[in-house]
Amino acid sequence: MFRKYMLITCLLLATGVSLSLAAGNTIKAQRKIHSNVSRPPNVIILYADDLGFGDLSFSGHPTSRTPHIDQLAANGRFFNQFYVTSPVCSPSRAALLTGRLQVRSGVYPGVFTPDNTLGLPLNETTIARLLQRQGYRTMIIGKWHLGVGAKSQYLPTHFGFDEYYGVPYSHDMCPCRVCFPDGGSCFDNCWEQDVSCPLFSNTTILEQPVSLPTLSSRYLNRALGFISDAHHKNQSFFLYFPTHQIHHPQFASKKFHGKSDRGRTGDALLELDWMAGEITLLLRKLRIDSSTILWFASDNGPSLTRHERGGCAGPLRCGKGTTWEGGVRVPSFVSWPGKVRPGRTNGLVSALDVLPTLAALTNADTSNLTLDGVDVSSLLWSPDNKSPREMFPVYSEAPTRSTDPFAVTDGKFKAHFYTKGSDLSDASNYDPMCPQRHPLTRHDPPLLFDIQQDPGERYNLANDTLYQPVLQALTKWRNEHIANVTWMPPRTRALNARAQPCCTASSCNPFPGCCDCPSAPLNPPERLGVSKPIKKSHVRQPAN
Repeated sequence: MFRKYMLITCLLLATGVSLSLAAGNTIKAQRKIHSNVSRPPNVIILYADDLGFGDLSFSGHPTSRTPHIDQLAANGRFFNQFYVTSPVCSPSRAALLTGRLQVRSGVYPGVFTPDNTLGLPLNETTIARLLQRQGYRTMIIGKWHLGVGAKSQYLPTHFGFDEYYGVPYSHDMCPCRVCFPDGGSCFDNCWEQDVSCPLFSNTTILEQPVSLPTLSSRYLNRALGFISDAHHKNQSFFLYFPTHQIHHPQFASKKFHGKSDRGRTGDALLELDWMAGEITLLLRKLRIDSSTILWFASDNGPSLTRHERGGCAGPLRCGKGTTWEGGVRVPSFVSWPGKVRPGRTNGLVSALDVLPTLAALTNADTSNLTLDGVDVSSLLWSPDNKSPREMFPVYSEAPTRSTDPFAVTDGKFKAHFYTKGSDLSDASNYDPMCPQRHPLTRHDPPLLFDIQQDPGERYNLANDTLYQPVLQALTKWRNEHIANVTWMPPRTRALNARAQPCCTASSCNPFPGCCDCPSAPLNPPERLGVSKPIKKSHVRQPAN
């Protein structure tokens, strides 16, 4: 290296270039080489909302069109048995980001609403916090749904995210009137008694009510800008992108409205797929696709109460709100070109495992954390490897110490100790176990299903003596699990109407209408600490 440097220096001196300039350029080149070699992988989590196991065309839906997501799934590691910890979204998202069961953080029962005064406990360590400590630049774009607080103290920037741009909870938790271009109305009843949906930048409200037909394009523009800026600054980045699709009321921009044979849900799914495609296109253009881990998943199963405007659980039983397979088993895969070979795995995986797996892949230290997740990276290298996860507890929408977990699975067998229907799984459902009219029911002996041969959970094996050892093993593990889990008091029921996000002032009147400020002044992006949007020419327009 020294001889090479002296040779370069002599040549530069011979042409009149100063030694100091040569040394400076050489040092810069060495730093660049060192940085490119040592940078840990970028991480993107693309998190769909209410997307069922059977919603993607990759999963067999006959009228869904998701070519970009399908390609990512086909070229990555698809998890046939990926479970979320709750059949509704706030507790599921808490578990994903912390690697801990929701009962440990108090994110139960149900979900956070706009008038909650609490949120995810501030002492919880998220994926963002872990990676931020590793020098990552971190951002969340989209639906947070882990609390806001009267003083915005539970928004993402308090949990390791450098930047936040999005609506902090489900967009049906607000008055909803326009979901499609040219004033096209929404097709669901929303929460008319609450404030309009706010669009936040960090802890500042930019717009209230948010414009839904243009929201996805703005999300995408911000995501592409964040990725580009981090790359050009030579920074490893973590982008958590929890979208609103395909939660009701479905919405879509002009490019996608009326384009799908599947109707409004299909239009929303097309828009989700377009965003995934644009992100992966940018990664390839920047030549960082092989140094970027993309993990795709959904927060829970599909809402069946909207009938044809809802999601699809495919062959799985029931849907959102229940602990049957349709409520908690969702599509998920990891794409990492050049590192993860294409293939499917039947290994048992859960949302709890995302944090410890990413920690292992980025050399982040989790030794001081109490985690319920395990590192499942071995499944990325070979689909035939045995999953490090041996059992998974399935908690209900509103867990209690006396009943939960409702079910336990080892990946092949699943035992239901309690079942309860949900209004989110359709009051007119022909299956008596799914709708809300099915009351909380204790099963003794527990219902037992071979979910590898019978994913629809139709054939109860509990009374077959051949399977008694299986049932005993699942019961024993559940008892030991119950004895070892620490519960935090529930945090989702501390309510105050005036704690809702308000663009003007929470004391304004008449409330909540006085909170609207659709023309709120936008500060320059750099003053708000958010990524500058990239030029429109860098965003490929969706195909008709």
